[in-house]
Amino acid sequence: MKTQTVIQSAIAAAFALGAVSAYAGPAEAPSFAAEKCFGVVKAGKNDCQTNMHACAGQASADNQGDSWLFVPKGTCEKLTGGSLTKKA
Repeated sequence: MKTQTVIQSAIAAAFALGAVSAYAGPAEAPSFAAEKCFGVVKAGKNDCQTNMHACAGQASADNQGDSWLFVPKGTCEKLTGGSLTKKA
């Protein structure tokens, strides 16, 4: 029983930390050469800031023109709908 309780506590803590970090603010810059790609993000998967909010993970719609995601440099404009600048 003790082992099961410890495992359940660890899982709960991991989920709690994940939930907090997903909405804690802007995404950290990745370790690879990256660029911000607008208009290609799934709802709730943006890296940061739109006209409506300033935190990661809060995009309300797929392919929102002002939501961005870090992608490897040179990739954005190869993606359907990808733009290096905000879209209206």
